Order: sequence, then structure tokens, then C-alpha cells
Amino acid sequence: MKVISKYLSINTKADVDIKDITGPVQDAVDGSGIKDGTVTIFVPGSTGVITTMEYEPGLLKDIPEALEIFAPSGKDYAHHGTWHDDNGKSHVRATIMGPSMVVPIIDGKVVHGTWQQIVFMNLDTSARRREVVLQIMGI
Repeated sequence: MKVISKYLSINTKADVDIKDITGPVQDAVDGSGIKDGTVTIFVPGSTGVITTMEYEPGLLKDIPEALEIFAPSGKDYAHHGTWHDDNGKSHVRATIMGPSMVVPIIDGKVVHGTWQQIVFMNLDTSARRREVVLQIMGI
């Protein structure tokens, strides 16, 4: 079995910037030479998310609105008192959604549904440059 680690650099805006990374993940798998296995996609940091969604304009609007209901802006989160910052909502949202996922690779292709894309979300209150770790394993 072969294990290859790669990084994706992503520039993001603040407050729920959603980036489709399906293409770059597939490109990394293509470059790995692995035909069957898995790719683990992980974002170091506690305000970033890796998930899947249908990457389309309606959901790009709906998801931030839903997150605002779930963990609203303007609330006095206890986290703010700990670090004297303003991103408590970002931490709550990211903790529930998660920083990683594992996706199968079959015949050299990252497996996903027709309308399903792999996305990175920056939930922080600041624009950030993020590094997403890809670990590709297989034969």
C-alpha cells in the first residue's frame, strides 16, 4: 500500500465562505497514481469544516442562513471571554460539522454523487488562508 500526503492552499473570506474542492482533490488523486483506496481530507484548525453538499447558488445562500439559526451571530458566547475574540459561533458551528472526511477512490476516481461536491467552509469571523491536508492511501 502507498501513502501520499498533499496540501491544498485555500484563500477564504470571513463568515461562511464555501469553496468547492472536488476538482483539486481529484487532481491530487490523479497525481498520486493510486487507483483504489481512500483519500482523507482534513483541515487543521477549529473554525474550518470539510463536508459535502450540492454546490449551487441556492444552497450557498441557505447554508449560511441555517447556520445563523443554529449558532447565531451577536450572541455572547463564553468562548469570547476566554480569548477576548468574537468567533464563538464559528467554533460551535465547526465542532458540530467536523474537520474531516474519508472518501473512497475506485478506479482512480474520487467517489461522489452526481450532485455532490466536496467542500471546505471557513466559518471564522476573519478571512483566512487555510491549508487542507489530503492523505491518499491505496494501491
